[in-house]
Amino acid sequence: MMNCIILDDEPLALLKLAEYIKQIPFLTLEKACMETGEAHTLLEKKHIDLLFTDIDMPDMNGIEFIRSLTHPPMVIITTVYPSFAIDGFKLNAIDYLLKPFELEDCLRAAEKAQKMKSLNKQAPVPASSDDTHTLFVKSDYKVVRIDVDSIKYIESMSEYVRIYIEGKEKPVITLNSLQKLEARLPSHFIRVHRSYIVNLQKITEISRLRIRFDDKKLIPIGENYKEKVMNYITRYGML
Repeated sequence: MMNCIILDDEPLALLKLAEYIKQIPFLTLEKACMETGEAHTLLEKKHIDLLFTDIDMPDMNGIEFIRSLTHPPMVIITTVYPSFAIDGFKLNAIDYLLKPFELEDCLRAAEKAQKMKSLNKQAPVPASSDDTHTLFVKSDYKVVRIDVDSIKYIESMSEYVRIYIEGKEKPVITLNSLQKLEARLPSHFIRVHRSYIVNLQKITEISRLRIRFDDKKLIPIGENYKEKVMNYITRYGML
């Protein structure tokens, strides 16, 4: 079983989604909230597995609300605006339901969350919380500590790689391979080309098999990696 809450300022949308949730046997609706403050209080007091949230809220943008949470639950975004897909993708949303949606769509999204919860239970607990957030590499005769979440993308150059970091003009260059780094990095880092690994939480858009970042850098998606990239995006409900 998974307990969940709904956050939506539209009464009819709130009621309809609540009815859908009642028909999904592995979901328990804890509360239907119309204000972010009410949802925040509940999330602070009780463990919630899943949050269904609208984006266009009067008191706080839904994206901002999710980012404000210290320990956010799994998230399914519900909205009338398809333009919010990239924001949801960066937040690792489980799914993205475009209003109006049907019970079948809600069930599909909930099943994704159920599978994710099951995988998280099976995953081994790391020895340290820093294990997946810190990377130490040798560069210019010294050891450099890199915050993994700050990495935008990694580029292969023969026996070396360039690690491009948010806010840094020059990349960190180290003797390493994309294959070894891919095995070390969290799941939101994905090989998209024989020469590139990207952090999918940092991308701005994907267009014509090219990934764009905020700095306008374009990275190609290789033909051999196209299916893998599209499967990842589809798994999180962004297509």
